[in-house]
Amino acid sequence: MYPPPPPPPHRDFISVTLSFGESYDNSKSWRRRSCWRKWKQLSRLQRNMILFLLAFLLFCGLLFYINLADHWKALAFRLEEEQKMRPEIAGLKPAIPPVLPAPQKADTDPENLPEISSQKTQRHVQRGPPHLQIRPPSQDLKDGTREEATKRQEAPVDPRPEGDPQRTVISWRGAVIEPEQGTELPSRRAEVPTKPPLPPARTQGTPVHPNYRQKGVIDVFLHAWKGYRKFAWGHDELKPVSRSFSEWFGLGLTLIDALDTMWILGLRKEFEEARKWVSKKLHFEKDVDVNLFESTIRILGGLLSAYHLSGDSLFLRKAEDFGNRLMPAFRTPSKIPYSDVNIGTGVAHPPRWTSDSTVAEVTSIQLEFRELSRLTGDKKFQEAVEKVTQHIHGLSGKKDGLVPMFINTHSGLFTHLGVFTLGARADSYYEYLLKQWIQGGKQETQLLEDYVEAIEGVRTHLLRHSEPSKLTFVGELAHGRFSAKMDHLVCFLPGTLALGVYHGLPASHMELAQELMETCYQMNRQMETGLSPEIVHFNLYPQPGRRDVEVKPADRHNLLRPETVESLFYLYRVTGDRKYQDWGWEILQSFSRFTRVSACPRPAWSWPPGHRHGWAVGLRLALPLVVAVAWVREGRACCSLGVATLQLGGPGIPILTELHGCGTQSTWRGWAPLIFISQGLSREGLCCGPSIPPI
Repeated sequence: MYPPPPPPPHRDFISVTLSFGESYDNSKSWRRRSCWRKWKQLSRLQRNMILFLLAFLLFCGLLFYINLADHWKALAFRLEEEQKMRPEIAGLKPAIPPVLPAPQKADTDPENLPEISSQKTQRHVQRGPPHLQIRPPSQDLKDGTREEATKRQEAPVDPRPEGDPQRTVISWRGAVIEPEQGTELPSRRAEVPTKPPLPPARTQGTPVHPNYRQKGVIDVFLHAWKGYRKFAWGHDELKPVSRSFSEWFGLGLTLIDALDTMWILGLRKEFEEARKWVSKKLHFEKDVDVNLFESTIRILGGLLSAYHLSGDSLFLRKAEDFGNRLMPAFRTPSKIPYSDVNIGTGVAHPPRWTSDSTVAEVTSIQLEFRELSRLTGDKKFQEAVEKVTQHIHGLSGKKDGLVPMFINTHSGLFTHLGVFTLGARADSYYEYLLKQWIQGGKQETQLLEDYVEAIEGVRTHLLRHSEPSKLTFVGELAHGRFSAKMDHLVCFLPGTLALGVYHGLPASHMELAQELMETCYQMNRQMETGLSPEIVHFNLYPQPGRRDVEVKPADRHNLLRPETVESLFYLYRVTGDRKYQDWGWEILQSFSRFTRVSACPRPAWSWPPGHRHGWAVGLRLALPLVVAVAWVREGRACCSLGVATLQLGGPGIPILTELHGCGTQSTWRGWAPLIFISQGLSREGLCCGPSIPPI
């Protein structure tokens, strides 16, 4: 046997660890891992959250890109038009907007108010960046002829320094807007329809002795009017708690809103005092942004209504001037108007938070502009609003006649698709379809077709019945999901339906009108104040101890809106049922009790502390007169303290969305003096006298 081989020689090894502040502890966490391995080690929830965040950021980026592209398209569009048209704009200078001071008491005596200076106009601090000012228009027209007014305006003052080049106004939203040149009376160079002759000014009829309810209406109006006169004369709105005022446009909104109301109530002294303010103090050469919709229905509509009632050409001249200053809002690529326009500079722009306009706003100015064209003979007002109507008629995105709430001013397309409501942002679109058809002498069948289709869409998609009382209500639809939410604004619908039935639409519309009128009344009656909240929710399923109507804390307020009272008026005039008068009287009493500053305790939904909307005087206090006070005698309804003779069941003249009146084609010929709030033709100064033949 051989011995085993010797072992191999021993070798020594030296181990060296190279480390940069870290020591090896045999932990796997020290080892470097790939991004994919890290992603796989995340939980499913973590990965889903990261993916959702990335998708959201991508979506926001696309929206931003599309919005930016719209602005650049609008810029290119306006630049191209500028090169073609090259309008001559005189004397534009930058203007620095002054800051509105803290609220203060107005001068108690309106006669001592200082003249308003167009160069030192106070404006709201939230009106946006500085704009450019155009030359001041010609002086206020006095009692001269319209030809003299035209001559005065053919020689405007050019304040631009020599050598100052013409400028194109670019709005801060990025769209190029050319300042409106038509702030004077309509040009006679263009072919215009024959203007109706201006009727002589009329005087109010001698009032008869008021009955109990009539006196109550007048007392409520005078209470509101005296507060406005003492603490906010000439300003937009009264702040009754602080006994001061607030400004929105700085154009005396409350005063203009109340002109036709005072005429109908037979308040001669108050009307003449307000007229004097309009004549001497109401000027529109102010560097201030106004909302196209609000200023149209309140200022333009108020002036036109005052003109129709009184025959005073002062109101028509003011309305014409103001209408010209609103026209730049229509200078958009799609012809869908911007929401805001500066009446001094002619710069128009959309809201600060979007490039969209609301459908209700752009489709609820047609009655006023069409009537202004008829009275002035200038077709541009009517053409501008009818382009909007025609455009929306042909748009896609509707659902059986129902329209979305928003429309883009650049693309002209509906946005926020799939949401349908008859409440805020869409309500008066449906109302004005019918009233335009009536105003135009029932010749525009397209308007009627759109209206009838929309009512059928309401029946199909939005109509439900509550529990336990089976109240009929109109809810909302959002992407196929129904919501039992109903705005007080929807209470315009019963009156609109009744008006349509009077003009020949199906009797089934009247059945729906009466059912909805009952619901709107219950929205008031079931509240402890007798006043409807801004929004209610209905119970769809029977539950013990729960009523049909429920109100959320955020909605427990009343803004003195007129929709319910207007509908009560229509229902009474069409049906002759006295209960609608009585319901209107109940609502008026509730307003008188709970909306006065001295009323205590203040309920949760009385009008907002420290503020009263200007429409409270012009709207709510006008219709209760005819709703609660009109009475029937020998086949006619008499009201308005002897101002007018009304036809029983003759609501032939549309009430505008702000409850001002507007004539119809059938009444334009021969019967210019119209009583709008009363919805009937009249011979001035008669009570229960000869009635006018039916429309």
